[in-house]
Amino acid sequence: MLDDKFRDLHLSNSAKILEKPPGPRSREMLQKQDHAESAAVSYPKAIPVAFAEGKGATLKDVDGNIYIDFFAGAGVLNVGHCNPEVVEAAKEQMDKLTHALDFPTPIRMELVDEVLSVLPTRLKNIAKLLFVAPTGSDAVESAMKLAKFNTGRIGMISFEGAYHGMTAGAITLTANKALKQSLMPMIPEVHFLPYAYCYRCPFGREYSECGLECARYLEHVLEDPKSGVVDPAAIIIEAVQGEGGSLPAPDEFLKEVKRISREYCVPLIVDEIQAGMSRTGKMWAYQHSGIIPDIMTISKGIGGGLPLSVLVFDEKLDTWEKGAHVGTFRGNVVALAAGVATLRFIKKHKLWNHAKRLGEDVFFPYLEEIQEESRFIGDTRGKGLMIGVEFVKDKKSKQPWTEFAKEIRKACYQRGLIVEIGGHFSNVVRFMPPLVLTKELAEAGLEIFADSVREVENANKDAEFPTLTSQLS
Repeated sequence: MLDDKFRDLHLSNSAKILEKPPGPRSREMLQKQDHAESAAVSYPKAIPVAFAEGKGATLKDVDGNIYIDFFAGAGVLNVGHCNPEVVEAAKEQMDKLTHALDFPTPIRMELVDEVLSVLPTRLKNIAKLLFVAPTGSDAVESAMKLAKFNTGRIGMISFEGAYHGMTAGAITLTANKALKQSLMPMIPEVHFLPYAYCYRCPFGREYSECGLECARYLEHVLEDPKSGVVDPAAIIIEAVQGEGGSLPAPDEFLKEVKRISREYCVPLIVDEIQAGMSRTGKMWAYQHSGIIPDIMTISKGIGGGLPLSVLVFDEKLDTWEKGAHVGTFRGNVVALAAGVATLRFIKKHKLWNHAKRLGEDVFFPYLEEIQEESRFIGDTRGKGLMIGVEFVKDKKSKQPWTEFAKEIRKACYQRGLIVEIGGHFSNVVRFMPPLVLTKELAEAGLEIFADSVREVENANKDAEFPTLTSQLS
């Protein structure tokens, strides 16, 4: 059975809405947060709720409502909320040592061994590890710094739809123009090239007959001395774009990107911050294609809910001298303990297999049925439990429908399902639940999603070119 071994990890086997969200206690806390905290606070503006407890793939708010979680804290909680093995490891470490800079400790060396144990052999044999500051953005900053130090170049190549973080360097590599508009100038010579977004191919081609024109364009840019793109220090890519709309790159595209990076002596950074740690049906998303990165960024899922980031790279790039990249909280020992427990849990239960089977056997068949029924679902794609459903005003024109996706998110939340949206046009409902999700919870969540789609569609059933009508309060 898909769900037997994880059945007891959750608060409930279904959503339970006792008080229409946001309930009175949630509203009180949201108002207090709004008064005291910066306007930069994001998620509660879209999903107005105050959470009190989480277990497995379920959450309880302060009003007693129970939600099925298809968001996993933005892809952090691969082993579930408050995984008991992770919690126990963190508690045990807190009684021993809570901070040790980058001195060796028993738990640090255990995590080194655990990380190496889940790397492909070809990478493991040449790998160096660096524990960097706690966030994914810090890992990206470190990767960019390492590449620039080794090549002596200043440029970077990223991709349309990319998300690599919000710190000064990482945001430069992030494609969202709205995030950067008021922050100019940014790090110079960062260029964005077409990603393999096959549903909306920028070259107007069909994948099976396209000749990988997006990869050809990358090669052209590097080959042509007058392309306007300076020789880059690195190419950075997500094997499955997360914020870009749960977009899996075709394996052939990634193979070509790797070949091109090798032939033009440009280090390839693969960002596994969101897609890694078994989410896509393999330990690392790039493994579907068989490539090996020169540099890999790891964060989110590795800490089991605690902030932890790791850089893995080819030993040939380990040219930094002592103190060349320092930081106070690089590899906090409590987070390291959580990381050890997380990786051991993943290996013990082969979570990559569970994610693969749940995606293939439950999510995709169900979502494909909903897509056939719906007027407004243009594309369903993904790998494992990293899935995107793209909403359009018309399946033929593929005109994005952002407002519809937002209404689906709202309808799901009010029924007890937490989902988030993304994509180039914020018109993609994204599914990335904890990987300990059971078949029963998956089906319950998908039923809520289907009901939400039907409700919002029915509110707009007579519109030939629909103007969104919300019946949600």
